[in-house]
Amino acid sequence: MAGLRGGPDQPSTREPDPDNAGGGIAPELSTAKPLCQEGSFSLRTIVVANGELGETALLQARLASWAKVRVIAADGAAANCRELGLQPEIIVGDLDSLDSTYRSKLEAAGVELLRSPARKDQTDLELALLYAKETGAEQVIVLGALGGRLDMTLANVLLLTHPRLAGLDFQLWHDDQTAWILRPPGGDVHGQPGDQLSLIPVGGDVQGVLTHGLEYLLRNEILSFGSARGVSNVLTGREARVELSAGLLLAVHTPAIQLQAGGA
Repeated sequence: MAGLRGGPDQPSTREPDPDNAGGGIAPELSTAKPLCQEGSFSLRTIVVANGELGETALLQARLASWAKVRVIAADGAAANCRELGLQPEIIVGDLDSLDSTYRSKLEAAGVELLRSPARKDQTDLELALLYAKETGAEQVIVLGALGGRLDMTLANVLLLTHPRLAGLDFQLWHDDQTAWILRPPGGDVHGQPGDQLSLIPVGGDVQGVLTHGLEYLLRNEILSFGSARGVSNVLTGREARVELSAGLLLAVHTPAIQLQAGGA
């Protein structure tokens, strides 16, 4: 399916998180001791979900500037950590997707297992993100959030709007694409001329949208919830700006030239 003024979407093949939420139990995770101290690299946290990573070498290149940061895995995402060469400090979830042999190796290496009930109201990724926020993370990237199940993919993307995660500098990465939420008054977007930027309303209409540095300009306009009008805009320079007065915009940035594995 082609987006407005854009190319074809690429289908995903794996599940983003095989664990169903629901069952009525809200696990207590907030009692854990904070791991992040002011001035520490652990204020930046990588959260890995149990879904599709995309091109591993490309993600590893993007992660080059994220060395020595805290890594949290959502249950079976420990296998994704292994594929990326990341060592998780903590694994959060009901642990039903974690291979027993690998689990023993992780425990022997000192990895903390924070187990939740199997019947719960949150997915493992949601629990991992809430744990990251509650223990001091200020900047978080999520890997492996997309995959074959449409319901889980949508739920994972919408975690960007979670009210308890508000105030967190929080992005989803997939290959060279980046997704995040723009809230009033807006923000800057950095990239290269020709990069695509999609602006998708979530949770309702978005008011007072004003753009700078994009090919298709919006001038204090409304982007209606459910409309694809904001899909596949294009940067005209190295920096663009999006302003809004009310609502939430899901921003998705796709470089025109793919990052090369091993460097930009």
